[in-house]
Amino acid sequence: MHIWISFPFCSMYVVAMVGNCGLLYLIRYEDSLHRPMYYFLAMLSLTDLVICSSTIPKVLIIFWFHLKEIGFDECLVQMFFVHTFTGMESGVLMLMALDRYVAICYPLRYSTILTNPVIAKVGLATFLRGVIFVIPFTFLIKRLPYCKGNVIPHTYCDHMSVAKLSCGNVKINAIYGLMVALLIGGFDILCITISYTMILRAVVSLSSADARQKAFSTCTAHICAIVFSYSPAFFSFFSHRFGGHTIPPSCHIIVANIYLLLPPTMNPVVYGVKTKQIRDSVLQILSGIKDTKSHSI
Repeated sequence: MHIWISFPFCSMYVVAMVGNCGLLYLIRYEDSLHRPMYYFLAMLSLTDLVICSSTIPKVLIIFWFHLKEIGFDECLVQMFFVHTFTGMESGVLMLMALDRYVAICYPLRYSTILTNPVIAKVGLATFLRGVIFVIPFTFLIKRLPYCKGNVIPHTYCDHMSVAKLSCGNVKINAIYGLMVALLIGGFDILCITISYTMILRAVVSLSSADARQKAFSTCTAHICAIVFSYSPAFFSFFSHRFGGHTIPPSCHIIVANIYLLLPPTMNPVVYGVKTKQIRDSVLQILSGIKDTKSHSI
């Protein structure tokens, strides 16, 4: 079944690469998109590109050519990139929620609060947070003795999948992994929840129905991105801890891959469809290409 499973994975990977590279190009060269909301979107696209590129090519090589080997150091590098940038993606989604909160609740101060230096600092802080929390994973993995074989029941190097190959005590690994998930994911979800609670209160207090609809429509794409990102993560987290042996391992593996591939695939599609400025920029570029072709003919 690997060859058949590879087709949707490959198609989603191509869409993710083209869509996110297209978004980065638009945000870089379109002056109308030089705003805080789109700078955060550029961070999200860059994060999604790194997550996809560090995992999916190896997955496709396994599916197509059955080349399943990976060196131990290469495995640690892949694990570092996967966990660092999944943590950063969660942080960027949190920053985008704060961006929507400031835009809706403090519209007159939006440009003075979210200046370019502030955006650069919070983006760097989000990246450094992921690096600082994930670096101990590599040391915790390297300290373990390995004598249970060298086969990881996964398509990429996940922290606990590698740790379970050890014949040593992995309790510290499990506790630290859970702590990092709660500190990063739990904190980000709390901030997102508080932001949208305040946004909802501000939107409901508006007197005009059109104003309420317009204000909340600016959050639609971001809400979709949150759903695509956190739904597979929650399913994987709770199924591992409460599903027991009722859920087959293949289901866990597929969901884990969807968790890494679905957000990068759907985010550019959702933002392209739901965001008027991005749609207008794409149409402007396409019309320019069309005009150039007609003049050359």
